[in-house]
Amino acid sequence: MPVHAAVGSTVLEAAHAHAVPMLGTCGGSLVCATCHVRIGGDAVARIPAPTEDEEDTLDLAFSVKDNSRLGCQIKLTEELEGLEVALAPTMQSA
Repeated sequence: MPVHAAVGSTVLEAAHAHAVPMLGTCGGSLVCATCHVRIGGDAVARIPAPTEDEEDTLDLAFSVKDNSRLGCQIKLTEELEGLEVALAPTMQSA
């Protein structure tokens, strides 16, 4: 489902603004991994690398892949126009 989001917002904020079922339980404080997403296509290379804190939190996520990120940590920029993001499976949906 395509959504439009403001530059400077995060993937998590955009999801919440458009009723996408992304939990984001910790509100972006890097403790829960409930905003685990998978980045599509070549966009992984266009997003700044995850911080060590994000990588540590992703270690808590289910079914992490090379293109896994936390939606709360991806700030939307003009360079990310057309970014494709998929919700990662959770323990309940896998």
